[in-house]
Amino acid sequence: MSNYDVLCIGSATIDTFLSIEQPFSSLKSGDKVLVKSSGKYSGGGAANSAAALSRLGLKVKTLTKLSRDHDADFIKKDLKKYRVENICLSASREMTDSATVVYSLKEKDRIIFVHKGASTDLSRKDFKESQFKCRWIYLASLTGKSFQTIPRIVKIARKKNLPLLFNPSLYLAKKGKNILKPVLKNTVVLVMNKAEAQALTGTSSKSIFWLLKELRGLGPKAVVITDGRKGFAALQNNMVYHTEAMPDVKIIDTTGAGDAFTSGLLFGIIKRYPFEDALRLGQVNASSVLQHLGAKNELLTEKEAKAMMKKYRIIITKTRV
Repeated sequence: MSNYDVLCIGSATIDTFLSIEQPFSSLKSGDKVLVKSSGKYSGGGAANSAAALSRLGLKVKTLTKLSRDHDADFIKKDLKKYRVENICLSASREMTDSATVVYSLKEKDRIIFVHKGASTDLSRKDFKESQFKCRWIYLASLTGKSFQTIPRIVKIARKKNLPLLFNPSLYLAKKGKNILKPVLKNTVVLVMNKAEAQALTGTSSKSIFWLLKELRGLGPKAVVITDGRKGFAALQNNMVYHTEAMPDVKIIDTTGAGDAFTSGLLFGIIKRYPFEDALRLGQVNASSVLQHLGAKNELLTEKEAKAMMKKYRIIITKTRV
């Protein structure tokens, strides 16, 4: 019997944002660069999705491994703000994951420096089957030694009949469809961006519709592929859904937008929205995050999301295949 809605499994990080006025092309080794602004936020697939789902109104827990350092304390405090509990049973000797995002105001582009630490150290001893008292599992990326826990998670999901949403990063997608086949066979909803979909299928195909059918053939009941400013396409029940990116959205930072989209989509599915409305809810949640620095700034409540859906009246085309 469930006592919470979603268990979000993956990484939690500290994201440091630095904005500079110079274009990257003007920088050279040894330069001392003046930072225009800076900020520090928590991020990572598990933390971002948990915060987004909680903000929308669900009861959420995370399974993510942290260290005993100050960054871990920062993340725990932030998760507590969103009423999210981390069920991991131990701490890692590795440093908590971190990322530094350098954004050029001139070029409107960024460079991200990523350090993977504690999140790669999740073992089967860090959680118990009895803790999986949820309605859904949201599985983000688990890399390094943590990748070895995925079969255990999938086994628990299958035993308890828990539907699984899988949202792998490019790191994980590059392992390919053969390595990820066991988890894909047990996935209900698969969400990826186009580059991740190409990596997973081992193709350079630019046809998003071919990618949808290829991925659905690997097991998931529904597949969604996001494509930046081109919007997204989805395949469910032999129906293809497609829409362009929302107009009049000033993009400040793309960090966390994918997690916000996927969380909004899952919320809509759990709340039994029509599939196209669940997609719309994901899109407005992502658009709100895109307009602010940080992966979790300006996440929407369900009421706010509905208001944005009504305001923008997002058109989704449907084609039977």
